[in-house]
Amino acid sequence: MSIEFANESGFDVDESELVAVAAFAIAAMDVHPGAELNMLAVDLDTMADLHVKWMDLPGPTDVMSFPMDELTPGGRPDMPEAGPATLGDIVLCPQFAAEQAEAAGHSTAHELNVLTVHGVLHLLGFDHAEPEEEREMFGLQDSILAEYYAELRENERRAKQAARDEKLLGRTGFLGRRD
Repeated sequence: MSIEFANESGFDVDESELVAVAAFAIAAMDVHPGAELNMLAVDLDTMADLHVKWMDLPGPTDVMSFPMDELTPGGRPDMPEAGPATLGDIVLCPQFAAEQAEAAGHSTAHELNVLTVHGVLHLLGFDHAEPEEEREMFGLQDSILAEYYAELRENERRAKQAARDEKLLGRTGFLGRRD
């Protein structure tokens, strides 16, 4: 999987975290591992310009998605396996996200993770224009994020256990003898 990230926002973001959550969402949606994604973080003015140009809506927004190849998550059983594809572009506005995060009472990092998964789902054809679509998309978004955070916690637990084991084994040697 190839994910490129460029931060032109002037806002400090954890690029590796956003790439990781995007990769997790793409894998969770059973997209070919050779898929490509471009991510861009922009400032409020740039996002406002994009919002007007592409959506004909005034002012900035939090995330916009620009799909490239039409993909169906998981494919269909009667079709040949899909190969690598370009998913498209996700444009995030960290400053807008920070304001939303503050209003929602959680961190900007979490808000950007939510918006990244939201953007991936839009690239895969999900929408939230109708109530049923909204329930499906936001339910999937919440599920993917919950799995992502659970995996992070499990990886942290394993790393701590490995460090404790290494410390213990380093002191006593393999068979419990002092070195």
